[in-house]
Amino acid sequence: MSERLVLGIQPVRELCRTPAAGSARVLLDRAGGPALGALARFAAGCGARVERIPRAELDRLASGVAHQGVAAWAPPLRVGSAQDVEPGRDAPLVVLDGITDPQNFGATIRSAVALGSGSVLWAEHASAPLSPATFRASAGAVEHARLLRARSLRAALSALGERGWLTVALQSDAPGELASVDLRGPVAIVVGAEHRGISRAVRRACRLEARLAMRGRLGSLNASVAAALALYEIRRQEAHRPAGLVP
Repeated sequence: MSERLVLGIQPVRELCRTPAAGSARVLLDRAGGPALGALARFAAGCGARVERIPRAELDRLASGVAHQGVAAWAPPLRVGSAQDVEPGRDAPLVVLDGITDPQNFGATIRSAVALGSGSVLWAEHASAPLSPATFRASAGAVEHARLLRARSLRAALSALGERGWLTVALQSDAPGELASVDLRGPVAIVVGAEHRGISRAVRRACRLEARLAMRGRLGSLNASVAAALALYEIRRQEAHRPAGLVP
């Protein structure tokens, strides 16, 4: 498989923190200032090959994605399958249904890494690609995520349910709030696109539906914010073990 392009200071910095740095080629704006000089030293110290090139060449590589004067060619990300999901490793799991916007996809990966296990599952089709825009939107979090892809989310969620996972579809019209659900076991939180929501087939494959506690005038949130709030609730329950929750 061919190399992938990573753009932006923070995404490249996070790439350099991983074992992939030894196989990476970091390209820096030849006229860059102290910030790029510090990144060059950091990347070289991590084993990456560092080159200085004209900014025009970076512009051409980026094709409109903001690059901040730095790009890197890196080995492809490892993407597992739904069959690889493990309770001790991947819970809580964020499941994305129909997230086609790279910005939202990348930001949701960032939420999963910051607040969850870092494991994200999505369908092979009708999803944003693992592209430079996605890597940029994740602010480098994709380098630390566990990426999992399924041929069918419906089948994958049904299989998780049979294995004892609590599969929860986040729905703004669900009768109960997420905070009233016992989330202290292996949980998979399913998030849909802001306008289209979760597909009917995927909703049916989930054990239950729940909504986030929203008191304002808006009825929905984008995927990354919804995932972050759901993961925060899971972590809160793990820490405080509140009484009176229902399975």
